[in-house]
Amino acid sequence: MATGGKINTDILFDEIFVVLCSMCKKNKGKNIEGKKFCVDCNDYFCIKCVKVHNQVPVLAGHKVLDKSQVKSGTSKGLVRAPAERCDRHSHKHIDMYCQNHDYVGCSTCMAIDHRSCKDIFYIPEFIQNKSYHVASREIQTKLKALTKILAVQANTFQQDKQNLLKRKAELLDDIRKFRQEINDQLDKLEKISVDEIENKFKLLEGKIEEGLKQLQAHKAKVTSAYDKLASTNPNQAEVFVHVKMGENTENVANKFIEDTKIKITVSDIQLQPDRNLLQQLKQNKTIGMLTAKTMKTDDLLQITEGQSYCVKVKSDDYNCHITSACYMENGKIILADFNNMKLKQFDCHNYIITDCYKLPGKSWQICKINETQVAVTFNSIQEIHLISVDRKMETIDKIKIDFDCRGLAYANNHLYFSDETSVYIYTMTGRKLKQFSTDRSEKKLFTSIRSIAVSKDATRIYAADANKRLIVLDSNGQIVRTFNGKQLQLSIYCHFTEEGSVLVCGYTPNNVLQFTSDGQLIGEVIKADMGKPRIWSVCCNQQMSKMCISRDDENNIEVYDI
Repeated sequence: MATGGKINTDILFDEIFVVLCSMCKKNKGKNIEGKKFCVDCNDYFCIKCVKVHNQVPVLAGHKVLDKSQVKSGTSKGLVRAPAERCDRHSHKHIDMYCQNHDYVGCSTCMAIDHRSCKDIFYIPEFIQNKSYHVASREIQTKLKALTKILAVQANTFQQDKQNLLKRKAELLDDIRKFRQEINDQLDKLEKISVDEIENKFKLLEGKIEEGLKQLQAHKAKVTSAYDKLASTNPNQAEVFVHVKMGENTENVANKFIEDTKIKITVSDIQLQPDRNLLQQLKQNKTIGMLTAKTMKTDDLLQITEGQSYCVKVKSDDYNCHITSACYMENGKIILADFNNMKLKQFDCHNYIITDCYKLPGKSWQICKINETQVAVTFNSIQEIHLISVDRKMETIDKIKIDFDCRGLAYANNHLYFSDETSVYIYTMTGRKLKQFSTDRSEKKLFTSIRSIAVSKDATRIYAADANKRLIVLDSNGQIVRTFNGKQLQLSIYCHFTEEGSVLVCGYTPNNVLQFTSDGQLIGEVIKADMGKPRIWSVCCNQQMSKMCISRDDENNIEVYDI
């Protein structure tokens, strides 16, 4: 009951839930009951005014509800149907909730993405008689904290950007400095060549000048001899002397002429440029090579958050199970899909499957032989297949063996195989060279090998043993080290990196560990997380700064930057 003063007609009683038309109240001063509510305007309208509202073109797309769909309270009452519009379907409001995926969206979203879900609710009905104020405050607190974290991260990004731009400027300056060094050296070579030409021509010019002087002297003597003989002289004895002196002058002059007949013409003097210098410059694609800092073999790989990419194709009958993978230099990853009995080429630039090859059985492990070939083992076929992956994948050779092969690796033109309890070394033609099953005391080396890897120089063999975890052998089959720490309770896959370390997948506790080439633990590259499907394989290309993992019965692979 009001105790005095004017009654605020904007505030009405929840019990009777009477709300007023905002247009009638504001424009006419009348208290007419509002029968409709516009979500976008957040106002109530009577029947007449809502018709006017709907006739305005700009307002025609607004969502109008019956009063029964609005909670009681005030003329600005709390709306059961949310006013938030869908990002994907802007003409729709977010008024549906999928409990199976804990996702809110519009009715179109639900029809497209959640058609198979069973628990789809209209939000006003789902939240009826429920309060989300506590949850709202909790999310606000989390979002506020996240805002601070994002702000810090934004500052980090900005700093990284500044550092990147600074480093770019330094590298461009290095190019200019190196170019100046090349210019200085070319200027020096040019000066030496110019000086050589100057000296050569100065010497030749001096010889010509000296020849001219001698020629003038001979000319004068010849002229003098001629004049003396041409003059009338009655003294026969003196004439005899002049004749003999003239003959001598003639002989000397003729000898000078004969000696100076062989001469170097201007066209004979040529420059022979050093074409090797020009050819070397033409062969270089850049003025310098951009390289990253080489990692030490005992440096722990640092990865960024991975991106997930689907590797399932339409022709697949089952969910993918990628048991092995290897990077190729052409920017592709070859994947062994156990469930669908296929090899798949994944393009790391476009992040799609570009080719599939049907195998005769379920593949277990693959390894790269060279840039155009891989080898593959099978779960139940006693053969190793060599497969070309240059263009269209095809089998080019087969190696028969007399055991069920699990692990597979390649080094120094030899193939390394394993069954559950032995490691074998074969030639590429299929001739068996060695078998390692026991140590010097005849004790079994292995109990359940799941995969193997080999160092580039073939001095170390690595076996991921499900029970003994990681075993490192030398080239003679002797144990170098065995790791059975708690960080690796069940090893499933191992991979030797280009920089000389070993990555091992732990089926439990679902992680990826990094070891030195001698089997000493460096650290955990991917942290243990039992909430995700089990990691099954890993491969790495440090030149591309990429690492790829697959998980048990997953249609996706995860690619990380390192």
